[in-house]
Amino acid sequence: MRLKFPQFLVALVIVGALALGGCSTQQDASKASAPTSTATSTATETSSRTSAEATSVSETTSESIPGMKDLPRLEGKATVVITVKGSPITIEVDGTNAPITAGNFVDLVQRGVYDGTVFHRVVRDPQPFVVQGGDPQSKDPKVPVNRLGTGGFIDPKTKNERYVPLEIKPKGSDQPIYGKTITQPPVLTHKLGAVAMARSQQPDSASSQFYFALADLGFLDGNYAVFGNVTEGFDVVNKIQQGDRIDSAKVTKGAENLKTPGQ
Repeated sequence: MRLKFPQFLVALVIVGALALGGCSTQQDASKASAPTSTATSTATETSSRTSAEATSVSETTSESIPGMKDLPRLEGKATVVITVKGSPITIEVDGTNAPITAGNFVDLVQRGVYDGTVFHRVVRDPQPFVVQGGDPQSKDPKVPVNRLGTGGFIDPKTKNERYVPLEIKPKGSDQPIYGKTITQPPVLTHKLGAVAMARSQQPDSASSQFYFALADLGFLDGNYAVFGNVTEGFDVVNKIQQGDRIDSAKVTKGAENLKTPGQ
């Protein structure tokens, strides 16, 4: 059943500055936007666009999005188990419909990036919304709380933060669209238990932060990249409190589907 948000509650969420976007060296922290506010503004911006204007996967191979060819890809599906307070959350990661976003997530899991990180944002009022984590800075208990949600994965090879482009596959399309929000219905939606990438107002600013959808959040569809869903342990997700840490994150199936350039 899709949760229907009354308009005044949506407005409250928008005004509440529930920033999903992890800012970075390229993004000023003050510009991090709530997913609902981004969804509202970009829906207007994209209403007159056609899918022909969007960047397709074939175009991105020619570097229309710089550095994309160097990102990990997941060719198929994988299973990731995240353990919180000793209890497992099983995620099906969908590289068939979101190969870059899913590949980035699985690669970071294998690198141990998420182990010991904190869920720094949990929003359940006025309606169930999201549980967000994945900021590598949160491993260090000395990092101020007000900085959590501003960090991303620093690639040890380049010494720079890794970004992944916004990746959304419309229904009926053979390939995802990159670097742009869309108005068409996507294949991967913000249903209850969906797992998606957090980002700032810039579409291609996602790095390592992700969130669980605590309800059907259809108003985010086409604006944030969903890459998987919880198949077991959603009761564990529902119990997560702000400040809880990830004990471990492991790829338990499909690791062979991860393709990393240069390896």
